Amino acid sequence: MLTQNLDGCQLKEKFSLRTDVLERFRKSYSAGELAPLALVEKTDDIALYQQAIDPFLKFEDVLILGTGGSSLGGQSLYALSTQMKPRLHFYDNVDPHTFERLFKTLNPKTTGLIAISKSGSTVETLMQLLTCVQRRIAEQVLVVTEPTDNLLRKLANKHGWPCLDHPINVGGRYSCFSVVGLIPMFLSGLDPYAYRKGATSVLQAHLTESEPTALLGAQTACALKEAGKTLSVMMPYADQLRLFALWYCQLWAESLGKEGKGTTPIAALGTVDQHSQLQLYLAGPKDKFFTLIAPQWEGKGDKIESTLVPEFTHKTMGDLFSAELKATYETLKRNYCPVRLITLDKIGEESLGALMMHFMIETILTSYLEEVNAFDQPAVEEGKILAREYLAA
Repeated sequence: MLTQNLDGCQLKEKFSLRTDVLERFRKSYSAGELAPLALVEKTDDIALYQQAIDPFLKFEDVLILGTGGSSLGGQSLYALSTQMKPRLHFYDNVDPHTFERLFKTLNPKTTGLIAISKSGSTVETLMQLLTCVQRRIAEQVLVVTEPTDNLLRKLANKHGWPCLDHPINVGGRYSCFSVVGLIPMFLSGLDPYAYRKGATSVLQAHLTESEPTALLGAQTACALKEAGKTLSVMMPYADQLRLFALWYCQLWAESLGKEGKGTTPIAALGTVDQHSQLQLYLAGPKDKFFTLIAPQWEGKGDKIESTLVPEFTHKTMGDLFSAELKATYETLKRNYCPVRLITLDKIGEESLGALMMHFMIETILTSYLEEVNAFDQPAVEEGKILAREYLAA
């Protein structure tokens, strides 16, 4: 379902796989220290969350308030849906203009609202929620936060809103397999069992196999960084994976950018960024490492019967998509740009679960190699404190 080709990575010296890093990962998992990953082996929580979300299925629109990890995972999953209602609207910023437009377009009687913040003190989410409540924009409200005496839970208790517990030992950017990711799945008709199944298959491979894909990816990323490749470009060839690329950027940046270490992630999209970024990628500084994600597109779409453009005759949009992907991959290689190709049989809940688990494990393994803590974000916390001080002033 998920295969990885690293032939395009030009390294001066071949490395042997770090079995010590893999053993550390397995010991940490066995000791219960990797709670975000262990979530995928659960099934007993799914029915509970489904029951809590059922009342929201009647709405025309559902607003999901949250930022960073409380939003990007859910948005990545919702991109898979073809269900028309309820329509999900993710609000992860505090731009007043955006909310003024929102208030003019939605019917409060047919709108539900879900607010997500692990800590319960995220200032953006609290401001969003209080603004919406003041405008009476929603008929029903649900809160997701950790089971502590935090501000968001206090608000829920004051207004009598139901509240679901966010796992205390699962950080926001690692929360996609928790209630945070399952909520938009339930609302958009997606299968959470298939999603976790795909993730479980990748997890088990890294707990049992001798050369799992994420270990090779982590070591390659570190070796390329030493060779001056400090930018990691994530470029899926699928509109459905555009938001996944943004999810990856947060995961990679916030987990590894510490103590002067880490590499900078960049989200791109094929074929769109062939027309905006590829010139730089090919002829600019050789400081980038590329990951292309390739679903099987051949034959997908309508066959063109017209002979006006001869090379299109009897070809489909999927054929063109596939051809452009192959051309980009080969062109990057020929221009000495390190590139890997990850192929998917298809895009769906199972394959997205596998992708997300792969990159979570790759991030954790890279943190071991870089000797940083993948689960904290001290620099971000400093900024949050200052923002509160400036607001109070």
